[in-house]
Amino acid sequence: MSVQPRPWPEPAPEIVAAVRAVYRRREAPLPVTVRDRLGELFPDAEFAPAFGVRGRPGWSPGRLALVTVLQMAEDLTDRQAADAVRDKISWKYALGLDLDEEGFDASVLSEFRTRVVEHGLEQRVLDLLLEALVAHGLIGAGGKQRTDSSHVISAVRDLNRLELAGESVRACVEALAAAAPDWLAAVIDVADWGRRYGARVDTWRLPTSKTRRAELVAAYGTDALVLLRAIHAADAPVWLRELPAVDVLRRVLVQNYVITTGAAGREVIRAREAEHDGLPPGRTRLSSPYDLDARWAAKGDDLYWNGYKVHVTETCDAPEPTPDGADTAGDGPDGAGCAGEGSAGAQRPNLIVGVATTDATVPDARMTEKVHAALAARGLLPGEHFVDSGYPSAALVVDSLARWGVTLVSPLLADQSAQAKAGAGYDRAGFAIDHDTEQATCPQGQTSTWWNRVTQRGTEAIVIRFAGGTCQPCPVREQCTRASSPRYGRQLTVPPREVHAAQLTARASQDTPATGRPAMRAGPVSRAPSARPWR
Repeated sequence: MSVQPRPWPEPAPEIVAAVRAVYRRREAPLPVTVRDRLGELFPDAEFAPAFGVRGRPGWSPGRLALVTVLQMAEDLTDRQAADAVRDKISWKYALGLDLDEEGFDASVLSEFRTRVVEHGLEQRVLDLLLEALVAHGLIGAGGKQRTDSSHVISAVRDLNRLELAGESVRACVEALAAAAPDWLAAVIDVADWGRRYGARVDTWRLPTSKTRRAELVAAYGTDALVLLRAIHAADAPVWLRELPAVDVLRRVLVQNYVITTGAAGREVIRAREAEHDGLPPGRTRLSSPYDLDARWAAKGDDLYWNGYKVHVTETCDAPEPTPDGADTAGDGPDGAGCAGEGSAGAQRPNLIVGVATTDATVPDARMTEKVHAALAARGLLPGEHFVDSGYPSAALVVDSLARWGVTLVSPLLADQSAQAKAGAGYDRAGFAIDHDTEQATCPQGQTSTWWNRVTQRGTEAIVIRFAGGTCQPCPVREQCTRASSPRYGRQLTVPPREVHAAQLTARASQDTPATGRPAMRAGPVSRAPSARPWR
């Protein structure tokens, strides 16, 4: 498929006349507004690297990008979006199509998205949109923004560990049957393996008997080991080891099985048990042989899902009141539409300015710095950045202001000491920390005797200790320290001066409701499938 970049044509006169007549006295829909205000939003040349210069001409990639945006905005399937291109006059207006334009087959949209992802252009659509919005004065640096994450469920079937092992063997056998059928027939009994792996493992009911399940676990593990040893044998074609399905099977075998030697000296392969053998961390553990980036994760007490996490950043400046007290927000469906193209007194709409996708196990706190770096690259850093407690730390609050000039607004995680959790006794906030004299003073007026700067898990910290002789006779010792030996007194671990000050300030203000600040919006949350163990 080839692409010859060309400018978008202007909407046909009959389309223009119909749109003007239909929307003369009411608000125009999004496709019409986009074409009127932003024009040729996605030039074909921006997507040309994903297409060839020879071959059958394809549909305009720039217009397919706009179709994809409108499709997501209206929550349409590929087939519905393709029908909208043929049927909706507002879409024809936005795309510059004639009235008799037949459009394209729905499969074109899937092919387009695949090409965009394969060539690393998935962020280019957002970049082009933001550049146009900046040029029209609808967004800019400064102001308020908020970031929140939501779970994304992967488009693969959920498998327990037994099903994962069997399906990984089946996927590898299928790949080998397609790549080297003669070699495969020479190393396995094709008829016997065909009966066991002819159908997808998750399409039939697994045995309910524990004995039968244990036999099946061992059979899948043994077959995987036999297949991998044959592939890595000296007389096997070397290129077989490079097949993706082979590497997946190897990883599944390592992550879910243990090879030991039995009492009779024979090799025994058995399933890993978390209590005795340990399991790999969730961030590396495969959950599907077909989607190698999907991961099981949990959030809170009732949300479990297999897939990804998406972080969305949007502007959230509050509407400014007009002289008569009315808001300047536009009359869009959410009450925050654009009242003008950046003119004086016009209220900017709330717009998405950043999207980042990670696997489900990546903590929100690891994304704060990356979100700021991406916004800085686009010239769209906010003045105030509102996030929930999963994103910041006291160190990030200080670093964000120093490095990016961004005030991070968020409740910090509470003190995790035993005293703070119990709500009784003296937590760290009850101690006065003097960084100049390098001493701490407890609520009873006693001073510390030991001050040491350390690095804990890559983070700078200060360990402060009180002498055992000071704490032992203290009348409130039980409310302060759990040290059983009289040789030891209370110990504190605090961050460096600037971080400690930011931490105290943030926690002191957390219980005071802020005024004039927007509520943080989370994405839609639904209960994801729960993880299933070996059964």
